[in-house]
Amino acid sequence: MITREVIKDEIDRVQDKDLEVLYRIINALENSLDLTGVTCSSTVKTLKWEKFIETTYGCLFDDPIERGKQEQYEVREVIA
Repeated sequence: MITREVIKDEIDRVQDKDLEVLYRIINALENSLDLTGVTCSSTVKTLKWEKFIETTYGCLFDDPIERGKQEQYEVREVIA
């Protein structure tokens, strides 16, 4: 069985560079569902964002973005 002490011991082994990611994971777990099983506001925001992506994905299919011809940049003084 996983206990808080086991998890805390594992956290102590996490490298400093990964602490931000770990913190975000913990926050995501805290905010994912409340005790009644109803999704919280952050999950609702995520669902709204996913719906936005679904409705706008491919909206430029008939008029794709094109990159224009590469122009020459002017030569400037070198900054020392």
